[in-house]
Amino acid sequence: MSTDGSTRRAQTRSRRGRAFAASFGLVVGVLAVLSLIGAVITVIQGPRVSSVQVDAEAAVAASGSRLIFTTSQSLAEVDPAQVTVEPATPFAVDTSGRSVGIRFTLPLWDETEYTVRIDGVTGVGGGPDASLEHTFRTPATQTHLLQRGADEDVVFSTDLGGENGVPVFRHPHIEDFRTTAGHLIVSVRTDDDRAALIVTDLDGGNARDVELPGDGFVSALQSADRGELVGFVFSDADLGADGGRESELFTVSLADDALEPRAVAPSGADPRVAEWRFVPDTDSILLLSFDGSLLLTGSEGENATSLGNALSIQGIARGSSVAVVERLESLVAIDLTDAGEEPVVDAEPSLGPLDSLTPLPDGGTIRSAAVLEDDVPTGETAIAVVAPDGASEVVYQAASTEAVLQTCVSPSARYLSVLVAPDVVDNRYDTYLLPLPERLETRVLDLTTGDEVVALAGSSISWCQTPPQ
Repeated sequence: MSTDGSTRRAQTRSRRGRAFAASFGLVVGVLAVLSLIGAVITVIQGPRVSSVQVDAEAAVAASGSRLIFTTSQSLAEVDPAQVTVEPATPFAVDTSGRSVGIRFTLPLWDETEYTVRIDGVTGVGGGPDASLEHTFRTPATQTHLLQRGADEDVVFSTDLGGENGVPVFRHPHIEDFRTTAGHLIVSVRTDDDRAALIVTDLDGGNARDVELPGDGFVSALQSADRGELVGFVFSDADLGADGGRESELFTVSLADDALEPRAVAPSGADPRVAEWRFVPDTDSILLLSFDGSLLLTGSEGENATSLGNALSIQGIARGSSVAVVERLESLVAIDLTDAGEEPVVDAEPSLGPLDSLTPLPDGGTIRSAAVLEDDVPTGETAIAVVAPDGASEVVYQAASTEAVLQTCVSPSARYLSVLVAPDVVDNRYDTYLLPLPERLETRVLDLTTGDEVVALAGSSISWCQTPPQ
C-alpha cells in the first residue's frame, strides 16, 4: 500500500517536472524570439533616443556645459560635421557607448531656443542611420551688482529687466565681490578695519570666513569661469623695511570646507604680482610680476613658463587660450597653448588714444578710446567693437560729462556692460581702498543689435573678470 503510494507520488512529481520544464522552455523560447525580434527591429530602425540631458541654466552661466543623447544601441563615432546647432555656437563632440555628447565651448545666449540635430547616426554594428534632435530654451540671465551707500553696502541679484533686484548680501563696508557657479565671495573691511573674505551661497546664506594669511589688505579679487576657484592678492598691514608679504597671490577653492588659501609662488620669480588672470577652462594662471616678467603657471605656481616681459595684461576671452598683453613696443595676442604671438590689428577706421581693450572669443576686441576732434580730445569716450580683421564700429559714446570706468563682456559675449560715472565733476569718489564714485550706472548693450538693454544702478557686475580700475 505504502509502496503504491510512493510510486504514484513519484509519477506525479515526474509529470509536474516535465510540465514545468516544458513551460519554462516555452517561456525562454518566447523571450528569445521577442528579444530577437526587438534586436532586429532596433537594427532595422537604427539608433533611437531614449533620453536627453541638458542643464540650460548652467549652459548660460559658463562654458563647458553638455547636451547628452542616450540611444537604444551602441553608436559608431559621431563626427562634428554631422552636428548642427541653431543658433550657431562653437561645440565639441564625444561618443561613448550608447551616448553622444555635445559640449558647448562658450556659454549660450539667454532666453534663446536652441536646436541640436545629429544626422547620419549609426550603431557600431552598422545598419540604417538615424537623426537625433532636441530643442530646449535657455533661461533669462541673472547677474550680481554692488551698490555702496552712506550706511550700508549691498550686493544684489537681478535680471536684465532691472525691476527684480533682490539684495543677497549686506555689510557696512564692501570693497569688492565675485561669483562662482555656486558661491558669492565678498571682500570687506570689518568694524575694526581689518580685511575679511566672506563666502556665502548665491542667495547670501551659509556665510563663512576665508582664513586669510594674516592682518593686511586684499585686492585683485577674481574667480575662475569654471569650478569654485577664486584668487586674490594679499599684502601684510605691517609691511616695512623688515619685510613681510607684499602683493602675493593666493587661490582658494570655495568647494573646500576648510577655505584655506594656497600661495601661488613660481620658483625663481619675483613673488610680487602686479596683475593676473585665470586662464579660461583650465587651472592655469597668467601673471605679471613687479619686475615685468610674464609667467604662465599652475594654480599654485608650479611649472612656470616665461612668456617674456610685458607692461600689462589686457585680458583673455572666455572660451579662448589667447591673451592680449601690452609689450613695451605694442599690443600682442599670445596663444597660451604654444606661446606663439602676433600683433593686435589696428582698428579701421582708427580710434583715438586707447583707454582699455577687452578680448572677444572670436578674436575681435572691445576698445575704449578718447574721441578726438582735429587731434584734440573732446572729453567724450567711444567704445567700439573691432573685428579680427580690424574693421571697427562704435557701439557706444559717453558724453564729456561722464567717465567710463570699465567695460566687460557677458560670458556668452552677447552683452557689453559699460560702467559709467555720470556728472563726473560733482561725483565724488568714496574713501575705500578700492575707491569708486558715489553715483554709478552699469549700462548694458546688446552687441547683436547695438541697443541699450538696461541701465542698472551699481557697479562691479559679476560678468567682469577684474575689479573696476
